Amino acid sequence: MSAAASLAASAPRPRDNLLPLSITVFCLLWSGAFVAGKIGVTDCPPLIFLTVRFLAAGLMVFAIAALRGETWDLSRRDVFAFAVIGIANNALYLGLGYIGLRTISAGLNALIVSANPVFVAVLASLVLGERMTWRKAIGLVLGVAGVAVIVAHRISVGSDSPVGIAFSVGALIAIVAGTMLFKLLAPKGNLWLGNGVQNLAGGLAVLPFAAMTSSVSDIVPSGRLLAAFAFLVLLVSIVAYMLWFHLLTVSGATAASAYHFVMPPLGMLFGWMILGEHVAARDLLGIVPVALGIYLVTRSASPARPMSATTSQEGVSA
Repeated sequence: MSAAASLAASAPRPRDNLLPLSITVFCLLWSGAFVAGKIGVTDCPPLIFLTVRFLAAGLMVFAIAALRGETWDLSRRDVFAFAVIGIANNALYLGLGYIGLRTISAGLNALIVSANPVFVAVLASLVLGERMTWRKAIGLVLGVAGVAVIVAHRISVGSDSPVGIAFSVGALIAIVAGTMLFKLLAPKGNLWLGNGVQNLAGGLAVLPFAAMTSSVSDIVPSGRLLAAFAFLVLLVSIVAYMLWFHLLTVSGATAASAYHFVMPPLGMLFGWMILGEHVAARDLLGIVPVALGIYLVTRSASPARPMSATTSQEGVSA
């Protein structure tokens, strides 16, 4: 492990009295994004939808920053780091995920991506020096078991495309990579401006592929497309991603990623409520081990001693 990684792993994390609220809002917005994404790719080619979404969110972030008179405090290294993270977390994760959404349900897409805490936990213990305790390991196993119960049932009764599933697995790999990159690169400066850089980098990365593979004539204008776009730009690309990187900062990679285990039941709930996707009683059985797994992982990740209120946020300010 490098000296920088060792320092980041050993540094105490900042106190956050609003952490429960941040977690709740993040989970609701992130799980709702799967349904909004499904609506978006139904009425618009996925790469066009994402390109416009990312560029609009990035420009909006910088416009708000200018109105608030915020000072640019990102170094060249910070801009590069945020851009790389944006390509992984925005362009690759959502690009692959949205292509998959065209042929699989929003609920199954949420299920596949929710497996990322396991991979993050293993990599965090190897690369970041985050301690893997027995309680944390048991929590991760329970989370996977709960997701597996739901996945097995959904696949047995559904007609989801194997190709779509493969794209969603690619999205899973991308979000794991983005999480690790954020912790390893540890960009400093204003997280709000950093989020703008990430969105613009993601939009510019997807743009040439959208131009080569999609046509504007394939867009079906509708009120629900506009609503999905507004939700994803304002509440997900801006608010949810801000909360995600904040949670990574204050909770650590493993603990923050564990909250993705709650996405399957919430994703299925929203899919049922909004899109009429099938949800069976057996699906709901997976919620119990998922909830217990999150409790064990996040409890085991809690600091053993009180933290100073003036502790650095690993170089990222929310």
